[in-house]
Amino acid sequence: MAIYQYRCVEHGITEVRAPIGTAAPAWPCPRCTTDLRRVFTAPLLGLAPRALVSAIDRAEATASAPGVVTSPPPRRPPVAPRNPALRRLPRP
Repeated sequence: MAIYQYRCVEHGITEVRAPIGTAAPAWPCPRCTTDLRRVFTAPLLGLAPRALVSAIDRAEATASAPGVVTSPPPRRPPVAPRNPALRRLPRP
């Protein structure tokens, strides 16, 4: 069984349990009986690593108003190749 979410403009999110792959594109609201649109969410975010959850939160926070960049990022020093044969190749 999977949990599918549908959004009502008036009453918010409604969760419906159904077998995987059988979710309808619309579902009747249990309160006002209008057709609800399905909401697509990422699965199992509660079990994701903390770094992934915080990256998703930062992306959602800047979705409507992205941060302003005031300067380019600092240049990193070039990394020497580990294979001695690669040292003879031209560098960009």
